[in-house]
Formats: sequence, C-alpha cells, structure tokens
Amino acid sequence: MEVYQDVLKSFKQINTDPSWAFFEKTRKDTAYISHGYHRYPAKFIPQVVSRLIKEYSKKGDWVVDPFGGCGTTLIESKVMSRPSIGVDINPVAVLITKAKKTAIRPEVLYEEFLKLKEKISSFDKNIKLKTPRHERIDYWFKEDEKKKLSFLFSEITKVKDNNIKNFFYCGFSNILKNCSIWLQKSNKPTRDFHKTPAEPFIIFIRQINSMLRGNTDFFYLLKKNNNFSTSCKIYCADARKISMKSNSVTLVVTSPPYVTSYEYADLHQLTALWFEYMKDLKDFRKKFIGTAYHGEKDIILNSLIAGDVQRQLADKDVKTANEVSTYFSEMNQVFQEMKRILKKGGRICLVIGNTNLKNVDILNAEVFVEQLQSLGFKKDSIIKREIPSKILPSTRDKKTGRFSKVVHKRKVLAYPTEYILVFKK
Repeated sequence: MEVYQDVLKSFKQINTDPSWAFFEKTRKDTAYISHGYHRYPAKFIPQVVSRLIKEYSKKGDWVVDPFGGCGTTLIESKVMSRPSIGVDINPVAVLITKAKKTAIRPEVLYEEFLKLKEKISSFDKNIKLKTPRHERIDYWFKEDEKKKLSFLFSEITKVKDNNIKNFFYCGFSNILKNCSIWLQKSNKPTRDFHKTPAEPFIIFIRQINSMLRGNTDFFYLLKKNNNFSTSCKIYCADARKISMKSNSVTLVVTSPPYVTSYEYADLHQLTALWFEYMKDLKDFRKKFIGTAYHGEKDIILNSLIAGDVQRQLADKDVKTANEVSTYFSEMNQVFQEMKRILKKGGRICLVIGNTNLKNVDILNAEVFVEQLQSLGFKKDSIIKREIPSKILPSTRDKKTGRFSKVVHKRKVLAYPTEYILVFKK
C-alpha cells in the first residue's frame, strides 16, 4: 500500500517539460522522409523517438519496438545507425511499416510509377474485375469507386519488385477512407451518405507523388549517413513473443496501445477488407491486446492501482472492467518479455497517456510504473509532455471514453498530455 501511495503522490508532483513538446515542429517536420506516408491514430512524433534513441543508446545498439505501429521507432533507429526490430499484431501496421522503412532508388521507383499511371489511363469501366467478397466492402464503397479501386489494386499486385509493390500498397491503403463514404473528419466508423467520395485515380496519383518526395529524401539521407545496410525488420507477431535473444537489446522505445486498443481493428478495417486480412470484424478485434475476447482466466495485474481502477469500473460496467483487467494483465506479460530481451543496464522508454472510461480515470502510466517496479526495473526518469493540439489523435466521448465524432457535443481532447516512462534493467 505504501508503494501505491508513493506512485500516486509522485505523479502529482510532475510538471510538464516544455522541451519535450516540440511546439516549434510543423506537420512537415513531423512527417519528414517516410513518416508522412500513411495516417495512423495516436502515433508518436519522430522527434520524441530520435531524442530518446540519442540519449539512451549508441550506434550499433539494438533497439526494439514491441508495439511497432506505423514504424516510427524503426525508421528513426535506421536513420541513427541502430539496428532494430519491431513487432505488431496488426497486419495493417506491418504493411505500412514495410513500406515506410524501405528507401527505394528514386529513379527506379519513378519508372514503375509511370508504368502504373499508363495502366490507369487505360482503365475501361466495362472490364470485369475481382473485388474482395465481403459485405462491408459494399457497406463502405459506392460502385464506381469500388470498381476503380479494384482495378488499381489488381495492377499494383502485378508489380514484381516487392519493395515497390509495398510502396504502392501503402499509398492505396491511405486513400481508402477518402474514396469511401466513411465520415471524413471522424475516426469513429460512421457512414456519411451525403459524402462525395474522392476519385480513386486522381487521389492515388496525388498520394504517390507525395510519397515519392518522401522516399527521395529518405534515400539520400540514408546514403549520406551510409545506413542502407543497418538492419530494420518488422514482424506480425505478439508483443509477448519477440524474436530476440535474451539480454541482447540496449533500448526499447514504444508507445503501447491504450485500453481500447481493439479500436484499431475498427479504424483499419478498410485496408483489412481490401487485403483480406479479416473475414469478420469481430474476429479481427480478437487479436488486439486487452480485448475481453481473450477470456484469460489467470489475470495478474501486478499493480494495486490497476486493481483499484478495476473495482471502480466494475461498479459501472462489468464488461469494461474485464477488458481493462485483461489489458493490464497482458501489458504485465509484455513487460516481462521486455525484461527478458534487455541487457543489464538496458532501458525501456514507454510513451503513454492516461484516459477515462465510464467516468473512471484509467491511470495507465501509474499502473505501468507499479508493474515495472514489481518486476525489478529501476526508475530512471518520468517526463510529462504536452501534446500540441495539432497532432492530437482524436476526440473521445466524456461518458464512454470511446472515440467520438468530431462534431459531438461532448467531445474532449483525447490525450492533451502524456508521460515518457524511462526505466532501467
């Protein structure tokens, strides 16, 4: 109980550190090289990652991201001459990261793009095309856009070079929301029947032209620093099973998913549908950490604060309480895996914010501190940073804590501040 009170008290005394907010950085700065290829909810900016990598590792040290997301840690590690491995359970995240981490010779890539544009110009609306057989394709896409997207996807699939193919796949994935009737300014899966979907060919060409510029910058940056050979790998895998030898990693830099991480299944369903990563949305959700579908019998919270949060939620909604318990239990398992792969003296850098569900404060950062200390990690530092409003991921409903429509009356900024927890093995 004493540790419980000490952790809560210590967090109340933490002031925001303006130097970690990067207020001066523009969208262009945070989307430099390949970082701007694809939208991704709640991603952390490369400036946070690069500063952590610089402070807690040196060239040649292994860096790992157990929640790889869209590859920010991996890309920054490669730029800074650190070999890296990332894992993510979400195949959409892996697809995006494969494209973003690979710099392609600009002239070769541009030549393939010209060929693809030629194919696009030959499109015949009467051509018979294969479209993924799924009811939700028709749920989200009108017939004209669906046919053009099918043609585009088919032509990309014919590209022989896998790196170039992944590059185009990434661009294709990023235009799907614009080409659908998904409410444009909302992360919540909501149809807008008055929306005029973007013309697929026009927006795809615009998307790829933007990505080409990012790839060129990335290619010449790696060439300048002689970093092409720096290992950088991404796997579709569970964060509790990382393919690294024990005591081999210097640094873990990651931004764990929040309690409602299965929302990523909803947010990425358009790509999952076209690439046939899922047959059923409910089944797709089951892969994500913290979902009640996991039905774990042995819940080990390893945190008194987590237990208190669970009890408060149970008084309001048992299902939500179970999801939160599962989430914290599974995060505890992830921390055990981090401990296994880290060298003695190696560090974990966790970027995480607190949130609210059912009017109960979900103290993610405080819980993680308790769990890490229980596993034997030593606190190095805890940094509180303000997130500039221009890069906030979304809005959340005050009552439920779920993502809400941007026009919702009860909207609140999802995570105005977050913590960087630095712990040492």
